[in-house]
Amino acid sequence: MKNRSALAILFVIVFIDLLGFGMVIPVMALYAERLGAPDAQIGWLMTGYSAMQFVFTPIWGRLSDRHGRRPLLLLSIVMTAVGFLGYALAPSFAWLLVSRLFAGAATANIAIAQAYIADVTPPEGRARGMGLIGAAFGLGFVLGPAIGGLLSAISLSAPGYAAAALAAANGVAAFFVLPEPAAHVQAERRPHLEALLGGVSRPGIRRLILIYFIAILAFSGMEATFALLAVHRYGLDQRQVSYVFALIGVVATVVQGGLIGPLSRRFGERALLVAGLLLQAAALAALPYAGSVAGLLVATVPLAFGSSLTTPSLTSLVSRSARAEDQGGTLGIGQSAAALGRIAGPISATHAYSQLWFAAPYLGGAALMLAGAAVGSTLRRPPRHEPVEPGAAPAEEG
Repeated sequence: MKNRSALAILFVIVFIDLLGFGMVIPVMALYAERLGAPDAQIGWLMTGYSAMQFVFTPIWGRLSDRHGRRPLLLLSIVMTAVGFLGYALAPSFAWLLVSRLFAGAATANIAIAQAYIADVTPPEGRARGMGLIGAAFGLGFVLGPAIGGLLSAISLSAPGYAAAALAAANGVAAFFVLPEPAAHVQAERRPHLEALLGGVSRPGIRRLILIYFIAILAFSGMEATFALLAVHRYGLDQRQVSYVFALIGVVATVVQGGLIGPLSRRFGERALLVAGLLLQAAALAALPYAGSVAGLLVATVPLAFGSSLTTPSLTSLVSRSARAEDQGGTLGIGQSAAALGRIAGPISATHAYSQLWFAAPYLGGAALMLAGAAVGSTLRRPPRHEPVEPGAAPAEEG
């Protein structure tokens, strides 16, 4: 019961964090334009944000291994509030860019949340716990843009002020209700780089990190070009495109918030990982040739379902393969691989869409997902009901 309470608290913390993030996304480009940013430079707001997450996610995770989950999570939430306030107060594009870089570093706290879950869940229940993070992401991305759109009617800076207030309230609430996990194993004091490289050298983890990168590279390429495909090939408008993304968020919330636990107990994380990658491969290949809006929606559902199987299964497998004292750092490397995919995916996909062929990002993404599934099929199945002792060799090998 105590662990369930901690998971519920963590779910709310991550949800509010992502709600604030989602609120500023819809109008960020317009805000930058009003501040005098050239169109060619607006993309740096997202690229820079992801780059900072790439750098700082394993650092946050490793620091939480050494100094505790709670203090590092609280610090990152406070920094998030400062980043959003800087966004709202930005007098120039340069200021706005710096605020997004700072926010990227602050919100690179996902590894801390995942390591917290690893501390309070048994191995066989880890996929369900990691799914709660995905559900919080889904809800945040569904509700955040809608709220941000409403607030932007007041002013383009209003979503930033609201996100800062939410983050500040989140930090205050977390200070009073979030405990330090009793099962947290403090990491030995090794140099950060040495500790991180040691975590990646564990059997099977490098393959999982590769799959992380491949899956996010393909999915983020779809995200970057989907609006173009939907508008130019299927005749949707921007409002209808947002509804499709809301559908993806709803499916993600349902699967990761409720179905992933029973499915992982029944089939195991490795099988769900491979199935999720195959579903995404099929959906990506179908999207440019769906034929109609109805076909587009039909192809979107297995894409969202497959992504919702892949992410928590990957995170659970990384966690179960890492040593207890290296959970934060190792999970942080996985998130860094995801951030690198979010940096490279949109750039490569938009270039392929405009310079090669409208279907190139989707067929290329499908090929990447198939490659990820092939790598995933070589992983050994971890034990479902036997915890991995600190320092013991993991069951999964590569």
